[in-house]
Amino acid sequence: MSSETVHHPERPFTDRHIGPDASEIDVMLTTIGVASVDALIDEAVPESIRDDAPLRVPGPLDETTAIAMLRAIADTNRPGTPLIGMGYTGTIMPPVIRRNVLENPAWYTAYTPYQPEISQGRLEALVTFQTMVTELTGLPVANASLLDEATAAAEAMTIARRVTSGDRSTFFVHADTHPQTIAVLATRAEPIGVRLVIGAEPELAGIPDDDLIGALFSFPTSTGGVVDWRATIGSVRSRGGRVVLAVDPLAAVLLESAGALGADIAIGSAQRFGVPLGFGGPHAAFMAVAEDLSRAIPGRIVGVSTDTEGRPALRLALQTREQHIRREKATSNICTAQVLLANIAGLYACWHGPEGLRRIAERVHAHASAAAAALVSGGHRLRHSPLFDTVCVDDVDADAVVAAAAADDIDLRRVDGRSVSFTFDETTDEHIVRRVLAAFGLETAEVGPSTVGSDRTPHSPPSSLLRHDEILQQAAFHRHRSEHAMLRHLRRLADRDLALDRTMIPLGSCTMKLNSTTEMEPVSWSSFADVHPFSPAERSAGYRRLISDLEAMLCEITGYAAVSLQPNAGSQGEFAGLLAIRAWHRSRGDHDRDVCLIPSSAHGTNAASAVMAGMRVSVVGCDGNGDVDLADLADKIATAGDRLSAIMATYPSTHGVFERGIGTICEMVHQAGGQVYVDGANLNALVGLARPGRFGADVSHLNLHKTFCIPHGGGGPGVGPVAVAAHLAPFLPGHPLGGTDQVVGPVSAAPHGSAGILPIPWVYGHLMGPAGLRRATETAIVAANYLATRLGAHYPVLYTDASGRVAHECILDIRPITRATGVTVDDIAKRLIDHGFHAPTVSFPVSGTLMIEPTESEDLAELDRFCTAMISIRTEIDRIADGEWSIEASPLRHAPHTAADLLGDWERPYPRLLGAYPLGTPTGDRYFPPVSRIDAAAGDRNLVCTCEPLESYALESQR
Repeated sequence: MSSETVHHPERPFTDRHIGPDASEIDVMLTTIGVASVDALIDEAVPESIRDDAPLRVPGPLDETTAIAMLRAIADTNRPGTPLIGMGYTGTIMPPVIRRNVLENPAWYTAYTPYQPEISQGRLEALVTFQTMVTELTGLPVANASLLDEATAAAEAMTIARRVTSGDRSTFFVHADTHPQTIAVLATRAEPIGVRLVIGAEPELAGIPDDDLIGALFSFPTSTGGVVDWRATIGSVRSRGGRVVLAVDPLAAVLLESAGALGADIAIGSAQRFGVPLGFGGPHAAFMAVAEDLSRAIPGRIVGVSTDTEGRPALRLALQTREQHIRREKATSNICTAQVLLANIAGLYACWHGPEGLRRIAERVHAHASAAAAALVSGGHRLRHSPLFDTVCVDDVDADAVVAAAAADDIDLRRVDGRSVSFTFDETTDEHIVRRVLAAFGLETAEVGPSTVGSDRTPHSPPSSLLRHDEILQQAAFHRHRSEHAMLRHLRRLADRDLALDRTMIPLGSCTMKLNSTTEMEPVSWSSFADVHPFSPAERSAGYRRLISDLEAMLCEITGYAAVSLQPNAGSQGEFAGLLAIRAWHRSRGDHDRDVCLIPSSAHGTNAASAVMAGMRVSVVGCDGNGDVDLADLADKIATAGDRLSAIMATYPSTHGVFERGIGTICEMVHQAGGQVYVDGANLNALVGLARPGRFGADVSHLNLHKTFCIPHGGGGPGVGPVAVAAHLAPFLPGHPLGGTDQVVGPVSAAPHGSAGILPIPWVYGHLMGPAGLRRATETAIVAANYLATRLGAHYPVLYTDASGRVAHECILDIRPITRATGVTVDDIAKRLIDHGFHAPTVSFPVSGTLMIEPTESEDLAELDRFCTAMISIRTEIDRIADGEWSIEASPLRHAPHTAADLLGDWERPYPRLLGAYPLGTPTGDRYFPPVSRIDAAAGDRNLVCTCEPLESYALESQR
């Protein structure tokens, strides 16, 4: 039997994924007041959308069998030695980081740090990442990661467009940029009216000054050139344009920084800092900007503020959920980022420190220089010199060289029919160098230690292009050299957080369910982790089988005809779905259909995605029941007329109910010539019960990091596949290297997005099987209605359907309480920390409310513990209402209570015990947050987003 999993034939996996057992379900049903699960489903889920046909998906399998099947699939991958480069390189994840971060549920089950008091550990790691980026790029402000290098380049292009003066429309991209980046830029540019010019200096010079948005260059270039861009950058800036520089983080250890070269924005991928190839992802991209662009940078920034006692504390700044607030005026649609991978990259820099990174960079460069010298000696012509890690050889029979290398299990990059390049990395040794040279016919080339170890070679960059400043001098990059020190650092950070390994995270619309160990294990297998996204097809047979299986499973579950797994976040899936609708209309000659109807309750990313896709947003109101107002919908359809493109509806609605009118909504939009986009964020309430592709929708994105068990990782990785009806299938995202003849271009850099984590939903689906998937959905609906029933006696449930039921989540309305007592949703959220809970979703989709989603994975004891906490808080609210406490002196306003608060001077009108243990009984496993309530506004006014130890900020504040 495999030691990787333990087979429990007497207890199927479904019974471990689903928290409540049969007896607990009976208790919940009795509380709800229904006789059976079927009876509740009949009341809650409209018959008009129900699809009771059994799902035709594999399983259920036991864990040993599922892992054995997946192992057999994985073994058909043949990673070889990928030296293709193009922004993807081999790397070595330090085992202490692999075991204690990537494979540690304290890190991978954490949620986005919107509740900063219980997220100080992951926030500190993100500040480390941001600091690493600012140090390497020489620019003062960095964000806390983006999705991939290509989409980071697109975000940079949109920043340049937004901040340049005048009515400019042209963005220049140097031709020696990674081709997948150029392809994604083209996809993103066209809908928003940006004209791309791809070329070299003459093409750049030909753009009129008053039309130049900016330019993107690479340092080093895609084929390896280390080019002095200073004069060109200066020219672009003198013409009023902004300059984006794509940089390699390892090269940046040795080469002059982007800021020193004059760039306004630096972007790149942190993948080579310890993150596996994973057939293209997930990998954290980075962006850093000049000071004057700090308020324009997309995504999230972690910054320093203070708590109520003046202690320094970290929180998200400026862009926190800004797409939910600004909607169609948002600067970006990014919601999920690659936070787990960003943390790994930042911790990799901590582990190695500046000296270790320099040694790695020098060794990689030495190998490349040695190979370059041998090739020149052998009569070959190099495209570039100087170079860093990539050698491009011209005037060769490219097919023959690539084939010779492949026969020796090495993959090189075929640049064109006469040119081949290769990129060395951290895993390269002298043996690999010799094998590469042999592919070029240099069988006798000598590459000895003395050659590789030499400091300078004819192909090294000149001193003028090397950095001479000291980098990464902050203590974080020097403290953790021994494994004991690093292990304890990682444990200390994890202990400052609350994740699913400690407690239920009842976030509405975020589906924080079990991420089982069996599902997670294959992510670390070399046969999945070490495959390059652009390797020859024969290298990735296992991945292609896995992807085909997943596509078939998702089509069956959703009722759609085709699926693309390329979008690497839900926001990218939204964008891809809207591009498909736009392209379909255009294929029929409807070029003017550009109005997208969006209900007022929708996720904010919907509106931002619509604008990115070149659409105009028209907001449709909701009625008093929280449903789409059909009369207002009719008015908005009439107003749009022949310009109607689509409606974006979330189902079940963001208000937590199954709207009875969804079929009518689909029919109204279709009759007017539009398409129906159903946001799949709430698919956990539909699997096995209803299929959007069969009840009227044309396209949906799916959140595999919600419904299908890929963990949130503190804010990513995410996977947001887009599923479409048959007529939209030709308009799914194209291949990043597919050329310009594709109907729709790629939305992500890698062909299959974050492929490295696709084993997770594959295992989940095969373990659950048809009946298990449906049972999970039914249990989630039971759990939500149980909470709504129990808590509804203490807090108003804002929306229910005609039968008084909710879907898989419910919204508690705190606004009447706030009006009566001054107690806010934030007060309740922070007091929940004292009970050891992460708060529900706060003030979304309705300000002043809490949206709760229990999922199917929480057992009755945990659900009841949450109810007890919420009822206890209601009792405290009543004591405020009765005048026993003022709101300002209450435990709610002082929450959360740190150990330092409880041990210090005490002049509050309630006892310390009540602050520490709200239920009055001391327990040995009480979680004490490291900081009390954080002043976010103060942090935004005084943005500090790079790291010194927090103690240093505390000392500064005392001066």
